[in-house]
Amino acid sequence: MTRRKNTIRNVALAAAVSLLAIGSAQAADCKIGISMKTLDAPYFAAQEVAAKKHAEELGCEVITADAQNDLNKQIADIEDMVAQGIGALIVNPRDSKGMVPAVNAASAAGVKVFVIDSTLDPAANFVTLVQSSNSRNGMLVGQWLADQTKGKDLKIALLSGDKGNEVGQERRLGVLAGLLEGQLRNEGRARVEIVGQGWGLWGHEGGLKAMEDLLVANPDINVVLGENDSMVLGAKKALEQAGRLDGVLLVAAADGQKEALAMIKEGGYGATGLNDPALVASTAVDLAKKALDGDLPADTPKITYTTPVAIIKGNVDQYYKPDAVF
Repeated sequence: MTRRKNTIRNVALAAAVSLLAIGSAQAADCKIGISMKTLDAPYFAAQEVAAKKHAEELGCEVITADAQNDLNKQIADIEDMVAQGIGALIVNPRDSKGMVPAVNAASAAGVKVFVIDSTLDPAANFVTLVQSSNSRNGMLVGQWLADQTKGKDLKIALLSGDKGNEVGQERRLGVLAGLLEGQLRNEGRARVEIVGQGWGLWGHEGGLKAMEDLLVANPDINVVLGENDSMVLGAKKALEQAGRLDGVLLVAAADGQKEALAMIKEGGYGATGLNDPALVASTAVDLAKKALDGDLPADTPKITYTTPVAIIKGNVDQYYKPDAVF
């Protein structure tokens, strides 16, 4: 009887060891590097958390690195990941042009490279860029704004991120195109005035300061349009402090930050475009896994867009997650 028990125990142990070996082999077959340009912002932190979690759910080994907004560090991070044998790289690049040599070197080493959120110069050899459509989200937000303000002359304070930023340009032009088209459709004419453009550097404090400056010369602002939610939330604080919030409609071209969504639910914020960091990150991970498994279609487009949405009071409950990182 003792011999039989030992035999059963040994068989069970061998089976467990075999399962562990299979798991290790699967992890080795799916080893993904995640290189973030920074984690010093809720949006990017949420992106990294979602990418890592989803990759591990798919049975992949994951290596992550925070470049801390340092181009040279991000290049070194990627070189280190390639040396550790990653099969796929998900990268949110610090610099569109500066990252090209590192990405091309990784691709030359056989790594499947997927870019998320930020654009990368076309000279880089990557599989696809996964992001929300800044222009299509903007168009939807702009069309909503036109519908909400029929018959009004709009005096818009525009809050932009930083000068020369391609993402910011796509976002504001998308909203303005949707707004003009919506006014033409609704009224047969367009009445829009940008009373001033402030540079909020994508943040709450920057949006507050830019709004304070714009209010000095423009007492008749009735719309605040920001290229992301964070700047608009800062602008709201400036308007409150100046006693000027009443009658001002707050809209953002993109992001869907949970604080903004909470305000949309309450009616204190108009609309924002869906730029869900978790959705962008998990979509990239799915594509990377398919590439490693040999299942990614050869005609995968160079840009993969998530579905565009204007988040408004009527649909905000579908997207608002109070416990979300972002």
